[in-house]
Amino acid sequence: MSEKNRDGKRTARERLAVEREKQKAADRRRRALIVGASVVCVLGLAAVVGVVAANAGKDKSTGAGPAVAPSGAQGKDSLAIPVGKDGAKSTLTVWEDFRCPACQAFEVAYRPVLHELTDAGKLRVEYHLVRLIDGNLGGTGSLRAANAAACAQDAGRFRDYHDVLFANQPKETDDAFAGNDKLIDLAGKVKGLDTPAFRKCVQDGTHDGWVDKSHQAFKSGSFGGTPTVLLDGKNVYQDRTMTPAKLKQLVEAADKG
Repeated sequence: MSEKNRDGKRTARERLAVEREKQKAADRRRRALIVGASVVCVLGLAAVVGVVAANAGKDKSTGAGPAVAPSGAQGKDSLAIPVGKDGAKSTLTVWEDFRCPACQAFEVAYRPVLHELTDAGKLRVEYHLVRLIDGNLGGTGSLRAANAAACAQDAGRFRDYHDVLFANQPKETDDAFAGNDKLIDLAGKVKGLDTPAFRKCVQDGTHDGWVDKSHQAFKSGSFGGTPTVLLDGKNVYQDRTMTPAKLKQLVEAADKG
């Protein structure tokens, strides 16, 4: 073999070795991003990394007084705000915090399907509101937003206002929802919600005690974080194969029963 040929093969092997190292480095970076991202994919429930209640010990009662449940609240201690028909064969229980970015990611991915199924009478969603981020990062935005959402429930506008809050969610470290003026301003995006009664409910913190009681129930349930999503009692959040399409398939199969 000529020296020229040997040099050529050696150069080719060296180029191949360099490319392999580049590929390995790219793979390592990709794995690091997947592990480190708080939300790696909005298509699957398991891809939305919940906010773990590692600092839940800091959560204390707000001393908000008696728990005044919003109109139409149901379930144990009237802690669930229902959306959908009572006769639906499937029930989705959702524990959420309006400051929680993983909750927002869940809503972005699943909202169209949830609306479709509830409007069709095939699914009933029961929302439980908590203030986990307030305890973990400080502030009162989770509490204030949840109280405002309960006030919207009194006005028969919960679902629309719930969606507006998540659509306008500030950064997790920004306690913008702590301002009642901000919450009242967002109510202007929901037809018929910004009324004197709604404003008074928000400003008075009418449902603060109810939010506090809901949060204590969340802690007693030993859930890992928010969002926690249960389909007929089964924690589908832990199902890594779950997608909006699969959830729809499960609900429609149960509806045909």
